[in-house]
Amino acid sequence: MADHASSPVSRREATVSEAKALAHPLRLRILRLCWQGELTNKQLADRLGRDPGTVLYHVRQLIDAGLLEPAPVRTGESGALEKPYRAKARSWWLDDPPNTEADAALAPIEAVQDELRAAGPGSVRIFLRFAAHLSAEDAAELERGILELVDRYVSTDAERSGEPAYGGMIVLHRLAE
Repeated sequence: MADHASSPVSRREATVSEAKALAHPLRLRILRLCWQGELTNKQLADRLGRDPGTVLYHVRQLIDAGLLEPAPVRTGESGALEKPYRAKARSWWLDDPPNTEADAALAPIEAVQDELRAAGPGSVRIFLRFAAHLSAEDAAELERGILELVDRYVSTDAERSGEPAYGGMIVLHRLAE
């Protein structure tokens, strides 16, 4: 892993509670949706095509981990009071703790697949898949360059809050032998 100390986006190892909360693709989807806007449990369930009880269970896991918080109560379209939720941070970068199980480590990939399905094939701006032979130093340099580029946009995101939101994922992994 490259040194991220100079990055404008805070990077640290996830706590046990955070790692557990982030180990499920549905919770990652809930966080992304609540990053985009404050949503109630019913709105989340409708957007995710899930039972409200299931969504509430996952919302509580995220709240307990400090990743999601209740937003101010509001009056809905029907005049009833609504209790929305919002992501506590717009961006964070948490490294998996040592010995993270494969399912937990792959949860972000599954969440992105679900996001892509929900957004439709026309939502993809670019798809890049590559393979290259790299020394450990080359891989570290590539990682630093990618992080610097992503940091440039993430750290200035508030300046473009009126523009459409884009999501992305970059996975640099060593190929199986």
